[in-house]
Amino acid sequence: MDSAEIAKRRLINQRIIGERCDQPEEVVRWMGAMQAQDYQQAVWAVGLRTRAAGLAEVEQAIAGGKIVRTWPQRGTLHFVAAEDAKWMLDVSAQRRLAADATRRRQLELDDQTVGRCGELFQAALASGKRLTRSAMMQLLEDAQISTTGQRGYHLLWYHAQAGLICQGPLDGKEQTFMLLDEWVPTSRQLSREASLAELAGRYFASHGPATLDDFAGWAGLTLTDARIGLDAVQSTLVAEKSEGKAYWLAGDAPDHQMQEATDIHLLPGFDEYLLGYKDRSDVLAVEHAPKVVPGGNGVFFPIIVVNGQVVGTWKRSIKKNAVTITLTPFAPLATPEDVLSAAAGRFSDFLGMPLSVISVEG
Repeated sequence: MDSAEIAKRRLINQRIIGERCDQPEEVVRWMGAMQAQDYQQAVWAVGLRTRAAGLAEVEQAIAGGKIVRTWPQRGTLHFVAAEDAKWMLDVSAQRRLAADATRRRQLELDDQTVGRCGELFQAALASGKRLTRSAMMQLLEDAQISTTGQRGYHLLWYHAQAGLICQGPLDGKEQTFMLLDEWVPTSRQLSREASLAELAGRYFASHGPATLDDFAGWAGLTLTDARIGLDAVQSTLVAEKSEGKAYWLAGDAPDHQMQEATDIHLLPGFDEYLLGYKDRSDVLAVEHAPKVVPGGNGVFFPIIVVNGQVVGTWKRSIKKNAVTITLTPFAPLATPEDVLSAAAGRFSDFLGMPLSVISVEG
């Protein structure tokens, strides 16, 4: 396999081209977990992988408890299918919380304070109540627990990672928090070995072709645990070589020869197509990487993808209830104007707004 074939297969398996999902929750379930630290980007990541779901339908799935936003992997916010939230958190909780001890000491958060916060959250959110993030901070301040200097955010993260709370639907533009066991009353229960196998199976089916290192990085696992997961599902996978490395994908993956990959795609920032891999060089040239994440500050711009390759970045602005799209390609685009308009139109349709202007910078 060369990079072009790897990219095309990933487009298909990630449901960006070819067969898409009917419902938003089906997308998240298929992908296993989807980066969601930027909410507006994350809902588009879900929507573009459906046949026709708009923003309203994606947010309805979140408000209905079918999709949960929490911190199951690498200490980073993700969307997961509701029934998967608990076991996905459990896979990494022990390691994550143990590794967090140093940070808690830096923030002067001892075990007694952390435990007290958990009690406060439990009491305040019981019986289906939900509180905004600012109300959660005020709850702690009223109990004489300082939330300054990242303490408040860290306490929310800690108790979400421990499986006590999760994020609920938006209240206006502000995120809310709920008790996970009440928001998701029916959760799958898996052993650690079964969890590792489930993660591996989902990852290589939806993200393949990918390497063992890619899987470990995506899931936040040690290579030992990642290998356990891969070994458990290896009989359902196939491996192909590229530059001496084994790339795994599902044995029943769609035939990539039957799909075209010539369209242009406006993918969101933090999309799994790029962040779902430790090595991104198959779809993003090394020299262009700083243009996607300027300054290496961890903020990934939305990306333009043509023929499977990241060829630029883009942004949107909304004025007078219409969408303006600005493209910033790394080099002049040879894509026909009507194809550009179709790609931009899909995003404006998702928002339920007319497309005002498409402009190209550079």
